[in-house]
Amino acid sequence: MDKVEDTYAEAFDGLYFRVIVTADDEETLIDAARDATATPSIVIGRIEGGIERFLTENETPDGRRGAILQFWSGYDRDKPLKPQVERFYKEFSYRIRQDILVKPFTSVFDACLNPVGRIDTMERIGHCGDGYEWIERRYGREMIIVPIMVPDFQIERYLGYGMGIIGGNIWYMCKTKRAVMKAGKEALKAIMKVEGVVTPFDICSAGSKAETRFPHIGPTTNHPYCPSLKERLGEESKVPDGVRYIPEIVINGVSLKAVKDAMRVCIEALIREEDVAKVSAGNYGGKLGRYRIFLREILR
Repeated sequence: MDKVEDTYAEAFDGLYFRVIVTADDEETLIDAARDATATPSIVIGRIEGGIERFLTENETPDGRRGAILQFWSGYDRDKPLKPQVERFYKEFSYRIRQDILVKPFTSVFDACLNPVGRIDTMERIGHCGDGYEWIERRYGREMIIVPIMVPDFQIERYLGYGMGIIGGNIWYMCKTKRAVMKAGKEALKAIMKVEGVVTPFDICSAGSKAETRFPHIGPTTNHPYCPSLKERLGEESKVPDGVRYIPEIVINGVSLKAVKDAMRVCIEALIREEDVAKVSAGNYGGKLGRYRIFLREILR
């Protein structure tokens, strides 16, 4: 516990789609999964995704290699749900159309654990068939078959969406460059064993803050925690002595429990690395997020 700061991560409400993507070969599957989830964008008002885990042929609806992907959007409880879901679905459809449908022999299936509603994929994805698409019962599911030039893309017609938690996070303060990657990779391996969570940035080198001098570009650097600014900022710097790197791991999950479980195994992996001086978390003084996840509490 000595390495774990007595602080909390501030997390937020989110909407998510959780889907299974399958392909004929591993290389295509990995390309589709990574391309579709490659750009973390909630922070700039778009959507973001992550790879939860890869699946064997025995774990997918069509008996091929697969991956569970999650896609996330922020959710404001004080505003009507329907227009938020519609915006989310529009953004999500781009990821499917541009990053998965275009990969040979791919298919998409619903994997939402606790759906609060469903969207019809015909409107923004199925109609890529230009009116020649059709519906067929395959793999025990209602599938849209989208005719394309390398026949054919398949997607389950109705995909569930759920409500979960975005922005759970861990900062780990490192003495060495080696520790950034070594400890971070071990933490990501541990997180991937927790069902229902993703790390949209994986090892992230650029933590941000709420206020900014340049609002037209969105959140900017969390300058008090930039090691390269320690001398320049003087007393304003919050970088501990001996710390040269402060990467962040962001965690989104289908439930608060899932996020806490992932944060716990993340911390346990990080503190085993000798050159990780301290483990902390990012927050905004409790002013923005609905949830406060205290690091020392989740380790008890």
